[in-house]
Amino acid sequence: MSLEPDARYSRQLLFSGIGAEGQRRLAIARVAIVGCGATGSALASLLARAGVGTIRIIDRDYVELSNLQRQSLFDESDAAESLPKAIAAARKISAFNSQVVIEPHVADVTPSNIATILEGPQLILDGTDNFETRYLINDFAVQQSLPWIYIAAVGSYGVTMNVIPGKTACLACIFPEPPRGMLETCETAGVLNTAVNWAASVAATEAIKLLLGAEEQLRRTLLSFDLWWNQHAEVAAAHPRVGCRACGERNFLHLAGKDRPQVTLCGRNSVQIHERARTVDLAEMSERLKPHGPVRHNDFVLKFWHEPYEMTLFPDGRAIIKGTTDTTLARSLYARYVGS
Repeated sequence: MSLEPDARYSRQLLFSGIGAEGQRRLAIARVAIVGCGATGSALASLLARAGVGTIRIIDRDYVELSNLQRQSLFDESDAAESLPKAIAAARKISAFNSQVVIEPHVADVTPSNIATILEGPQLILDGTDNFETRYLINDFAVQQSLPWIYIAAVGSYGVTMNVIPGKTACLACIFPEPPRGMLETCETAGVLNTAVNWAASVAATEAIKLLLGAEEQLRRTLLSFDLWWNQHAEVAAAHPRVGCRACGERNFLHLAGKDRPQVTLCGRNSVQIHERARTVDLAEMSERLKPHGPVRHNDFVLKFWHEPYEMTLFPDGRAIIKGTTDTTLARSLYARYVGS
């Protein structure tokens, strides 16, 4: 990527907080976005348009029609092809800013691969939809002294917080334990695309501050806003909490993989199976499955229907079984059609 600002950034160059030198710093910056759903795709678009030089996008899922209401990088053709979100995002970004280097990874971030998959970037952004992965990112970021930004949106509510290891509170400081009880999700409470874009816009701005070294301008609170009910709140997060499991005691239990389920629910009445690490030839598997039901594939994903279930299989052996939340049944279907 050229280090000389071009005309596309002319309005950004006029902003006193960035200028020509700031734009050059953005051009050599490297960030990783874990999850490319609603907030992740908005983050990727904003940072790519701002000229962040290298953006690594990691996502385990594929595009569906129901995503298009809020996941701004995708279109109907992506949903029709069931393209992996990381691949679809890379294509779209390359179409509007070919100078930005996009590194798509179709993968689930786990304790066994996080060190490899997040090697290199100077900032991690949260585009996930679950605390299991967020705690894992937090453990890794604190261990490696890497800044990261927590972001979430559901209903009309958005929340975000900067985590600068050693200087601010980390996620485990604010949430020592995962939230318990009935939690709203996009599948149960829905989500406004405006809440998604609010959270992503705030977080992307903080990301740019971090990449430019504008520490005095960084927000040091957990900020939440409900756009429907016009309510907002801030929780102090300027300092690590004494006795914090992660940044205080440096007990990285999520990074160690303790109690992490090998089969996880991923919404949409679905079960994800990521315990079968293997290389799958999708064309060969397609031929094998044809006698058992409709099947189609491309270079990135295979879709197989055996009523009332739908299986999405990835080249690394990971699968999403749609139509059940019974993990035993999902394992059984996987073993029957893919192998144990």
